[in-house]
Order: sequence, then C-alpha cells, then structure tokens
Amino acid sequence: MLFLTTACLTVLHSIAVSVIVPVYSGAEYLERLLDALSELRLSWRRQQAPFHLAEVIFADDAAIDGSGAIIDEMARRHDWVIALHLSRNFGQHPATIAGILHSSGDWVVTMDEDLQHRPEVISDLLRKATVDQSDIVYANPKSQVHEAALRDRGSRAFKRLMRWLTDNDHISSFNSFRLIRGPMARAAASVCSHDTYLDIALSWFTKRVGVLPVEMKDERYIKTGKSGYSVKSLLSHARRMVFSSQIKLLRIGALLGLIAMAFSLLAMLYFLFLKIFFPGAIEVEGWTSLFLAITFFGGLSAFMLGIILQYLSSIVLRAHGKPTFFTIDRSDDQIVTDWFERAQKAAA
Repeated sequence: MLFLTTACLTVLHSIAVSVIVPVYSGAEYLERLLDALSELRLSWRRQQAPFHLAEVIFADDAAIDGSGAIIDEMARRHDWVIALHLSRNFGQHPATIAGILHSSGDWVVTMDEDLQHRPEVISDLLRKATVDQSDIVYANPKSQVHEAALRDRGSRAFKRLMRWLTDNDHISSFNSFRLIRGPMARAAASVCSHDTYLDIALSWFTKRVGVLPVEMKDERYIKTGKSGYSVKSLLSHARRMVFSSQIKLLRIGALLGLIAMAFSLLAMLYFLFLKIFFPGAIEVEGWTSLFLAITFFGGLSAFMLGIILQYLSSIVLRAHGKPTFFTIDRSDDQIVTDWFERAQKAAA
C-alpha cells in the first residue's frame, strides 16, 4: 500500500541541521570543536530526536595557520564533514555566506571556530526557535565575552548607536552564533553582495527574531590577547552594517528641512502683517527678509537633499538584494516542540 499515516510520516521525517564554521586561524581548536559536534550528533541519535546533525561545513577563508589541511583531514574521516576552500581571504561574513549556500539543512547554525560558542547550546537554540516559532535565534552573552572593558563596551555602544540610527530593534542582538531556518538563511545569503552585512540581510526576511542568553568566553583572547577578529575586520563589519542599513537620520534631516521651510513661511506672513498694519514695529529694514530667505532656501535644500538621499538609500538596498516578499513553512516546529516537552517530562 502507498498510504502512510501522519504518525508514520512523523517518524520517517527527520529535521536536518547544518552547522557552518568559517575558519581563519583555528588550527588549535578545530579538532576539539569537531569532537563536541560529534558528541552532540551522537546524543541526538541516542535520544531518537526528530532532528539530526546532517552536516558540518568548514569554510576555509584562506586560513593563515594550516587550518585548511586540518579540515581536509576531518572531511576524509567523516562523511558528514564538508571542507570548503575560498580562493582568497574574503572575510568572516562572506565565508559564512559561502557555507550557508552549500548547506542543505532545514535549520542552519553559524558559529565561530574557537570554542567560545559551545555546540551543546544548539539544542537550546533549536528549542527556543520552535517553541516561539522564531525564524532566527541569536545566542547572546550573559557577561563580557573578552573580559576587556574597552572592546566589549565599544561593541555594545556601537550596536546601540546603530539601533537608534536605523530603528532596527534586533541590531543589539546580532551575534555570529545564530540559528536560522535553512530556506531563509540560503535566500538571505543568495542576495548578499560583497558589502552586505549578513544579519541586516536576514532582518529583511523576518521580524520573528529570538534571543537566548548564553555564557560565552573568548578564551583565546583572554589568554593571549589575540582574537580571530582584528581591528581592521571589526571596522569592516561596522562599515558593512552602516551601508546595508537604511539610516533614520536621512528622514530626520528631510523633516527638519520641511520644518524650517514652514517656519520661514509663517514668519514671512507674520512680518508681512506687521509691515502692512504696524509699519513702525519693524525698526531695521532688510535683515528680516534676508533671514527668512536664508531659512526658507536652507530648509528647502535640506529637504530636497534628504529626499534624494532617501531615494539613493532605497536604490542601494535594492542593489543589496532586499526582497519584496518571502514565504516560510513553520509546520515542522510542533514536532520538535513536542519532543522537547516529552524529554523534559521524562527527565523530571
């Protein structure tokens, strides 16, 4: 018989999870990271979870420490490990995008190479996403990641500034440790240009964004003062975020210009009234008209410039690939949610 019940389909269907790891200087950590991911994969299998770790994709961004050879060796040992080699160093986001575009999972996890992102947290991210029916879940640090006040506070301050400038409420949550629905991740990655900030692109596709507080520590930076992110790369991230966003300040500038024009017109009517009915009230002639002319045409210039920049911003966003619409299927979330609930009750 070709007929299958819904229960049978639920058993047969296993939700695939892909993990993407951009690699640049992780030779010291890659084997330990793979061991932790392998343990996670086996634990899901032992628990007969309705999801499985289908693949781990290491995207070699022209690594500087021999990491490329290590991921090739890991790919030879495990058929679920995929090694990608970028032709040159493109940066963390392009390497992540390359990995996403080579993925096939129903869910995609992106994480760093240096073990500050713990693989066991992936289960918590998946639970958070399916229970809340979120399309993206960011793992946000509970405390200072680098234990360096200047670096941690500087990052938070910049994100707060960008949140105010763009009205994007999720910017303060952006993190490279994220869980994304696979079709959405691949769609966002496919529209990214070389200067598009990946998380901004993801925010074009959904507003269902969750945040999971997680303990994170960048042990490499704490011990050695060195990080996978140089000052140059951090500044590049900041630049990409700015150029991928629609800046609220442009609208504010146009509005202020319009207000200045309206003020000058009202003032002109007021002084015209005084000139006709109370000519003696204006003691100095000429300065009033000059002031109002400067205010009016200055406001007009600011307003027109704001409108032109708004159009340019829209053109830039279109060039970056901002979609008109996108559809998503969340029907499998209940399967995962039910399993987590049963596992929690069994553990209790």
